[in-house]
Amino acid sequence: MSIPVLLSTSSVYPENAAYAFDLAERLGYDGIEVMVWTDPVTQEPGALNALAALHGIPVGAVHAPTLLLSQRLWGWSPWGKVDRAIQLAVEVGAGSVVLHPPFRWQREYAVGFVEGVAEREAATGMTLAVENMFPWRARNSEMQAYLPGWDPRDFPYAHVTLDLSHAATAGLDSLELWDDLGPRVAHVHLGDGSGSYKDEHLVPGRGNQPCDRLLARLTESGYPGSVGVEVSTRKLTPDQREADLAEALRFARRHLGQSDG
Repeated sequence: MSIPVLLSTSSVYPENAAYAFDLAERLGYDGIEVMVWTDPVTQEPGALNALAALHGIPVGAVHAPTLLLSQRLWGWSPWGKVDRAIQLAVEVGAGSVVLHPPFRWQREYAVGFVEGVAEREAATGMTLAVENMFPWRARNSEMQAYLPGWDPRDFPYAHVTLDLSHAATAGLDSLELWDDLGPRVAHVHLGDGSGSYKDEHLVPGRGNQPCDRLLARLTESGYPGSVGVEVSTRKLTPDQREADLAEALRFARRHLGQSDG
């Protein structure tokens, strides 16, 4: 079966989830990755299921609200957020939940993070795919912002989300990450980066990551997961946003071997 290409709702920010479903249908994406955010629709399984039915676009993955700017969403308990994200994923039929490792100031959460992820996977049967992150850097300094660490190769997570933009920010090669992580990669965030200190989430092909070869490797290996397009369009006009997300989809289709172009 073809690897499904999902449109992340984060790729249409500051537009909402309803906009993302409509755009995904018009551009020909296979599904949606829901970033749980302040948009109430992203928090409500009934609303998401209604949009999925209206547009014929399923929810393939749920991204838990573990970002810096969503710390207050769903309360202050990090595990409470993860548990609600798992329940949301179950109710909308998503196959995986994406989450970030704890911030370094979330020490209590971080102490049992690896074990807590494994326990929840065993108890629910849901795939919890922890993202590769990056050190926070300035010109002459570097801070380890995540505990127990930003590189999932150092920890025994059963499932990982490979984010190509994060790899660029960390100064890594995403193909090397893929080779090291092997079958633990359950989800891919397709974007690009130039290797700057910022997490850029460029349209694939506009940075220095081997996005084309990584996608080809997914197909060659029989990768069973999905690819979520996660690019930044925040400063674009609606027409520019649509053009960039159409380009990202064409790139994915071409290098996954799903088109002749």
